Amino acid sequence: MIVSRGVGYFRLLKWSWIQILLLLVCFSAIAVLYYSEIINIKIPWLPISVIGTAVAFFVGFKNNQAYDRWWEARKIWGGIINNSRTWGMQVDGYISNTFNDKINSDELQAIKQRLIYRHFAWLYTHRNQLLVATPWEHISQGGATSKLANSFQENYGIGLVKDEVSKMKMKNLVSSQELEELEKAKNRATQLINVQSRDLREIRKLKIIEDFRHIELMETLQQFYELQGKNERIKKTPFPRQYATTSRIFVTIFIILLPFSMIPALMTLGNTGLWLSVPITTLIAFVYLMMEFTADYTENPFQGMANDIPMLSLCRTIEIDLRQMLGEDDLPLPIAAKDNILM
Repeated sequence: MIVSRGVGYFRLLKWSWIQILLLLVCFSAIAVLYYSEIINIKIPWLPISVIGTAVAFFVGFKNNQAYDRWWEARKIWGGIINNSRTWGMQVDGYISNTFNDKINSDELQAIKQRLIYRHFAWLYTHRNQLLVATPWEHISQGGATSKLANSFQENYGIGLVKDEVSKMKMKNLVSSQELEELEKAKNRATQLINVQSRDLREIRKLKIIEDFRHIELMETLQQFYELQGKNERIKKTPFPRQYATTSRIFVTIFIILLPFSMIPALMTLGNTGLWLSVPITTLIAFVYLMMEFTADYTENPFQGMANDIPMLSLCRTIEIDLRQMLGEDDLPLPIAAKDNILM
């Protein structure tokens, strides 16, 4: 997630210089053809403006829907934060010797730590699963698109937090037996919540909690399942390809037709108008192209790029809060933004 006030012209140029260069080369070539009188095509401005207006509406709709997906994902992670704090509060308040005075404070602390550390494991596992690329994401497309996506991930995405991720060890959060069982699971995040449920059942048998507290804790686990399922729904359901594809086609058609209307119109101003038509036409085409790219890279909020939901930062925020609830002093540092990008 970009956390600066604006993207900045230099960064925007770094992200889009290839597209700008291609537009300049193509439109310069067309201008040379007009200057040499090799072509004399003059498309009236009216049909081009009608097409441009229609394309703008269509791309605007795509941008709105892409942002809705991104914002829904952010709201889901907000729910994960709230329910995680509730989980920490319940574990801290409910796990006591009120109903079984034979349990000493060290045993109670060990149980609290086990439940909360396993929750940390769920958080980071869920994040990792959401980052697994789907067939419709840019990095899975192959060719230049995949190379560009790899570059974005490395320089403006998850590559910025490689050091932080490497510090996280699942063996420090769950027992070796649980870790071995998780290795066999197809959906580890799902199984971690189920292990929490089994643990609560055993705690109930020890009469550390009674039925009411057991039910409350189980309801919180159910909330985690619902939030996980909502994230998986966004991850595993592509933006409708009919909208994504037709939007790209319409923008391409508009950009192809644009110079055959703009350049002849500006040629009436003489040679100065002819050469001014290249940057002006490039600018108009660039605006439409960036609208399309903005929607295209926003529709998938879990693909490890700069526009992603900052899942690692949110997980670390939860970890710090819950470790403090456990009474720990050696807390990890919050995830800091790098190059104005928070992951």
